[in-house]
Amino acid sequence: MSRIGKLPVIITSGVKVEKDGSQIKVTGPKGLIELEVPRQVTVKEEDGKLVVEVRGKDKLSKALHGTIRSILANAVVGASEGWSKKMELVGTGFRAEVEGDLLTMTLGFSHPVKIKAPDGINFKVEKNMITVEGADRAKVGQICAEIRKVKPPEPYKGKGILYMGEKIRRKAGKAAKTQAA
Repeated sequence: MSRIGKLPVIITSGVKVEKDGSQIKVTGPKGLIELEVPRQVTVKEEDGKLVVEVRGKDKLSKALHGTIRSILANAVVGASEGWSKKMELVGTGFRAEVEGDLLTMTLGFSHPVKIKAPDGINFKVEKNMITVEGADRAKVGQICAEIRKVKPPEPYKGKGILYMGEKIRRKAGKAAKTQAA
């Protein structure tokens, strides 16, 4: 049995959980998160806590036990506090700006790159920092991955879009290799 799956998910104040068959809706001040629970797992609400139980003893059921519990815990935290990730633009002339729900980035291409925020996601830009905020942790991570994919950091000059705190392993260029030989 999963050690993570055994732990109950504590429902914080201000968060409401509704269960309708295999659908679970978690609502809070930051937004609404809808989850589809697989049939191998059952979720019960007991005195302010969500308890995840396994129906079968097969490998898939055991794997889903801890996964569903973690997804539910992330939904409760997202509905009450929200999730955010920060990204950094590194490079001369790289800049970003937000117009409504549209993030426009100038990254040295011949055209500006525009990314539209899906429902429940907000962008903020301060100097060379992009902050992605939302209630659903998976959506926040997916949008950050799509933003980073536009201009991933390169190892020679370190230019590109980096997650905050990410270290890029730098490579010596061609000129540095020939001088050492």
